[in-house]
Amino acid sequence: MNHTDHAGSLLGPAVEEYRRRPLLLQVEDGLPSLFAVLEARQRQKGRSTSPQPHRRWTTLGCLRKAKLYSFVLGLAACFLVMASYILTGDKKGLLLTPSPYHFTSLVDQGPFTLNLSVAKDYASIKLVVKTIVSKVEFSSRQVPDLKDLIQSEPHFLPNVKNPCWYEEHLGNLSSDPYGSNLYARYSRRFRTVFDYLRSAFREHLHHLGERHYRMRCLPYFYIIGQPKCGTTDLYDRLRLHPDVRFTTFKEPHWWTRKRFGIIRLSEGFHDRYPVEDYLDLFDLAAYQIQDHMLGNASGSHEQRNIIIGEASASTMWDNNAWVYFYDNATDREPPFLVQDFIHAVQPNAKFIVMLRDPVERLYSDYLYFGIANKSTEDFHERVSESLQLFEGCLAEFPMRACVYNTTLNNAMPVRLQVGLYIVYILDWLTVFRKDQILVLRLEDHASNRKYTMHRVFDFLSLGGLTEQKEAEITKSPASNMRRPADRSLGPMLPITREILQEFYSPFNEKLAKVLRNDSFLWRSHTRWA
Repeated sequence: MNHTDHAGSLLGPAVEEYRRRPLLLQVEDGLPSLFAVLEARQRQKGRSTSPQPHRRWTTLGCLRKAKLYSFVLGLAACFLVMASYILTGDKKGLLLTPSPYHFTSLVDQGPFTLNLSVAKDYASIKLVVKTIVSKVEFSSRQVPDLKDLIQSEPHFLPNVKNPCWYEEHLGNLSSDPYGSNLYARYSRRFRTVFDYLRSAFREHLHHLGERHYRMRCLPYFYIIGQPKCGTTDLYDRLRLHPDVRFTTFKEPHWWTRKRFGIIRLSEGFHDRYPVEDYLDLFDLAAYQIQDHMLGNASGSHEQRNIIIGEASASTMWDNNAWVYFYDNATDREPPFLVQDFIHAVQPNAKFIVMLRDPVERLYSDYLYFGIANKSTEDFHERVSESLQLFEGCLAEFPMRACVYNTTLNNAMPVRLQVGLYIVYILDWLTVFRKDQILVLRLEDHASNRKYTMHRVFDFLSLGGLTEQKEAEITKSPASNMRRPADRSLGPMLPITREILQEFYSPFNEKLAKVLRNDSFLWRSHTRWA
């Protein structure tokens, strides 16, 4: 039975079975007590009277001294409080991103203190890379039990139907079903989508006696990575397929960030996005599936085998939140990874990964972010510093522990770890079968889009297309190209490229071996935007 047949079967007597089940995917309200926000309240100042003229200068001098003493005492108190948190290892009171200055043991720069100038320290940087390469080991991870996952994240239940199911709507029919959705605050464009969903909500409720049911969906497939590897272009082309729908916007980042309350890790934590807010992002597609199933849209009973996708380039690699939420030794490996939770809910989901030469990916990543005074020399220095930090971590911890080290990842000036593709893929293969993950190369996609798109269509079991529709999908201009100002900087320095090629080489070799495809060695270094 395919997913459409399965969803269709829920329209019949099976709805009564769903009515008797507990609500799916319950989420705790608010932030956990572990992350109570510290508030500093200023004392309300009372009114002061003006000094007498003959005492004005004396009074001003006293005030200046009092302010200076108050400042010094306040600074000392602040230092003592911060020191107590750091020395005791207490994470419960501080809602801050780990700083490399507070956790120097995790990001020790090792024996090589570099001046980071391009030419002078070339030999030293090469030695750092050689040390890193000598310590590369691909160890296996311990896969957690389902009961441990549920205990860690109690809002994930094992009885979820996927990708679509009906659940009873217990709310007031006159209330706004999207009024509290945190994604709706994201931008005006998203609020416009929710305005439409709000107006169409009641007509898409399924009635059975006195009860009302709404269709809910999760993705049939995910585009999970990597950043600056062509995921936006793939997403834009797949959206043109008549049988494919996506969330109301790209990059919801729910699994890796929003469910923890992370917008940007450097900003601390916000309200946790409930899973209901995430499910709301699929309602537009759910309405269309329901319309096609019931013939509501046009009065016809034409059935479309619609599938839903979600595209967040952080899903494959970003586990930086684990250190704040999972009680375990924070200087080791995370006890749970994103894929463990997805597998607990959707064991048959499909995943698409787009990769590119990790050396070029890193440079594109650097150019993409709004860094002032970008230059090839600045990129080289950032690479050198990041390599030092990574080598320092490897001096104390195993490689996987360093790849998932949140403090190290925040400290590195460029995201070296994102290009260590094989580490993440091996971990995904611990819970999902190899035939559930399609790995593509941006270089192949850029040179022959028709070939890669047909591989995607076959992987997703999508039906055939007319020649006109296929041409529309495969021949449209590429999306998310490099900005003209960034292109004017030209390629990275040759010595930077050489250093990065040596650094990524053992990881690429393992990747090519696992995928049985030598093109993932990236020995022909063609540059793409």
